[in-house]
Amino acid sequence: MTMTPIRPRVGVGYKAENFNDIMNNADPVGWLEIHAENYVGMGGRPLAQLRALSEKFPFSVHGVGLSIGGEGRLDRDHLSRLKTLCDWLNPASFSEHLAWSTHDSAFLNDLLPLPYTAATVKRVADQIDEVQSTLGRQMLLENPSSYLEFAESDMSETDFLAEIAARTGCGLLLDVNNVFVSAVNLGYSPQGYIGAYPIDHVGEIHLGGHDEDEDETGAPLLIDSHGAEVVDPVWALLDYTLAKSGPKPLLIEWDTDVPDWAVLVEEIKRADAALSVA
Repeated sequence: MTMTPIRPRVGVGYKAENFNDIMNNADPVGWLEIHAENYVGMGGRPLAQLRALSEKFPFSVHGVGLSIGGEGRLDRDHLSRLKTLCDWLNPASFSEHLAWSTHDSAFLNDLLPLPYTAATVKRVADQIDEVQSTLGRQMLLENPSSYLEFAESDMSETDFLAEIAARTGCGLLLDVNNVFVSAVNLGYSPQGYIGAYPIDHVGEIHLGGHDEDEDETGAPLLIDSHGAEVVDPVWALLDYTLAKSGPKPLLIEWDTDVPDWAVLVEEIKRADAALSVA
């Protein structure tokens, strides 16, 4: 299916409470993202609002429930619902997470990490091939926020993502906050990660907030919450990333404790300033 790419502008995750603000004050917003699972099978006002917004903005559909890294087969019914949504909305991009959230018939309400091995590469690549074939469009794969590492991993996360992109032709969604969260939790350099990342495959960049905690030893533990402002070290990492990638579509994610629209506009403006000098 032919899609018009999103231009390198700043978008925001769409929340229904912001509908009137966005319709009446479109200038700061370049594009919108929705979480697919909030709209599959829905009708009435939610889809009417999407239809009205889609006449003004490009959309990105972001999935959270496919369990791309799961050991079982993809849920065909869920994949069919995603196809129906994408065929109707015709978004500029579709993305999912490098994670798993299913086991046998159980669905776990979390995005869980994977070991980075040849066997996992094959499984994830096969799942992505099925998604792209069914949807008739390229998928973007998002790097996770991590809280542990697997002893059996025999390649880096960046090498894993590069191999997946090479095998499947999928694009990548680079979440800069996820990089920062993982780097602090696992004790590596976020700049080193970005330096090794297969940047040529990036179709979107995401920013979001996180919560600060401590583990049982008192060491810093960051939680990817999407419920706060982007912190200064993540803004600095964005500047470092854009210097390597050049301008890309850039999204502000704020999914919990959603603030007044004016607060989101300030985040959009700061992201736009970073993008303007890339």
